[in-house]
Amino acid sequence: MPNKAKPSCDTPYKTMIGGQALIEGIMMLGPEKKAVVVRKPEGDLAEQVEERVLIKDKHPALGLPFLRGVFNFCSSMANGVKALMYSASFVPEEEEPQEPSRLERWLDKHLSSEKAASVLVTVAVTLGILFSVVLFILLPTALVGLVGQFTVLPMWLRNLLEGVVRIVIFMGYLMLCSHMKDIHRVFQYHGAEHKTIFCYERGLPLTVENVRSQPRHHPRCGTSFLFVVIVVSILLSSVIFSFVEVTNTFLRMGLHLLMLPLIVSLTYEFNRLVGRYDNWFTRLVSAPGMWLQNWTTFEPDDSMIEVGIRAFTLVLPQEQGKDKW
Repeated sequence: MPNKAKPSCDTPYKTMIGGQALIEGIMMLGPEKKAVVVRKPEGDLAEQVEERVLIKDKHPALGLPFLRGVFNFCSSMANGVKALMYSASFVPEEEEPQEPSRLERWLDKHLSSEKAASVLVTVAVTLGILFSVVLFILLPTALVGLVGQFTVLPMWLRNLLEGVVRIVIFMGYLMLCSHMKDIHRVFQYHGAEHKTIFCYERGLPLTVENVRSQPRHHPRCGTSFLFVVIVVSILLSSVIFSFVEVTNTFLRMGLHLLMLPLIVSLTYEFNRLVGRYDNWFTRLVSAPGMWLQNWTTFEPDDSMIEVGIRAFTLVLPQEQGKDKW
């Protein structure tokens, strides 16, 4: 825990500290440390704190604008999966233990526990990215391409339909998840994470009472980032496919994949720019992402807020203001 660090900022400012909701817990990422705090079934807190080495510190070139977006996104995914696996380890096991899978037996036999965990994280991140790409990028193109087999679609209409289907699938996915009992609790922790960050940014001491009164919608949320990724993909593909008419469905899907790193990079830089200011324009462009948080954040109880406060406090830098956005 940082020495002499106050659990509030003396002068309100936007912090670069961000987090992720987990299974009965929260991960917070600060400029120097990563902390995972989980509420165990017994009621006490489990804590895991690690020093952070940023990508730009190890490889300065990867910290340059329009390069850092993709690498930071992948790094965030890896950190999120590791934290999720840690939080899942506290879930009570079933009375009848399950037989280890072939993959688990192979990993236990050929790799150390640390290397096996690294392999599992890599596989989980890869599968997570593939799932998102297939569901939100490729599936809309395939569905509209299927419609195009039965009727002639002008290029502008095809681009429009792909965009509409992409947004509908994304929103439907969020709404479906929000109605699942276990995911609903994760989204309550998501609300606790946002409230804690808001409380700190407003210069208030991090107490349960102060955090509870804060809004649960935050403009720099990951939900907003994903929504902007989809919007940027719609705009970029509409522009490109307006000049280069590609009607073959599989070729269009391939071009979408090639554009993905550019889309993530543009979105990352856009979010950094918007997150730095608070005016009518930034509030306008943040509004759709804030609205979507109605399905990804819910009001937490006090025990969840305590987890958020503890995780946030653990990553506060020793130097006041070093976490400024």
